[in-house]
Amino acid sequence: MARGNFGERLKRERELREVTMEEITAATRIGSRFLEALENEDWSKLPGGVFNRGFVRSIARYLGLDEEALLGEYDLAHGTQVASVPPQPEQRMSSSKWIPFLLFIGLLVLLFCAVAGGVYFWRHYGARRAQIQSMTSVSPAANTPVTSASSPPASQQQSDTPSAAKEPPLDLLVSASAATRVRILADGRLLFDGEFLSGESRHFHATGEFEVAAADSSAVLLELNGQAMPPLGAPGASGTMTLGRKDLRQASGGNSQP
Repeated sequence: MARGNFGERLKRERELREVTMEEITAATRIGSRFLEALENEDWSKLPGGVFNRGFVRSIARYLGLDEEALLGEYDLAHGTQVASVPPQPEQRMSSSKWIPFLLFIGLLVLLFCAVAGGVYFWRHYGARRAQIQSMTSVSPAANTPVTSASSPPASQQQSDTPSAAKEPPLDLLVSASAATRVRILADGRLLFDGEFLSGESRHFHATGEFEVAAADSSAVLLELNGQAMPPLGAPGASGTMTLGRKDLRQASGGNSQP
C-alpha cells in the first residue's frame, strides 16, 4: 500500500532522532509489526479503533512530538483511506439472486425423481404382469412331469372301440436294476421322462398301448398286466419297445400267432 503524509512523517521523525523500531518497541511495548504498519499506513494489519490511537499517542510521547497534532494527522490519513473504499451494498443483495435459481433447480430435481419413479414402476408392473400371463398360459403337463398315470380320461374312454372298453386297462410295471433314463408314453401321452434309480419300480396305466424307451436296455425290467416282457434291446445299448394287448396274447399263447 502506498504511504501518505502521516506514515512518511512518522518515519522521518523517528530517523531524525536516530531511534530504531526495537527501541520504540522496548519502550512502548508496541509490536514492531504495528510500527511498520503505521509507517506504511497499512491499516489492515492494525487492530483498529482505540488501539491505533493509543499506539500513535505512545509513539508521539516517546519521540517528543505533539500528541494531539500527530493524532490529528493520523485521523486525517486513516479517515481518508477508509472513505476512499466505497460501500458495496450489491454484495448483500447478491445472495438473494440465487434463491429463484435454487428453487428452479430443486423443482427440476423433484420432477426428475417423479419421472424416474414412474418409469421404474411401470416397467416393474409390466414385467410382473407378463410373468403372470406366461405362468397361466403354460399347461400343467409341461410344468411337472407325470410320474404315474391314473385311469384314462372319460373323453378317451368314450372314443375307444366297444371291444377295448370291455377289456381291463393295461398295467405296466417298470423296474430298474441300475440307474438309467426312461421315457414312457401311454396312448400317445407322455407319462414319464426322467431318471429311474436302481431298485426303483413304478406302475403306469394305459388303454391301448405303451411306448417304452431306455438308455440302457439291460437295466429295465417290464411286466405288462403281471406278465414279463422281453428286453428292450441289447445289453448296454438303448432300446425302444411298443407294448399292447397283442403282447399279452402272445405271452399267454407262447410262440403261437394270435
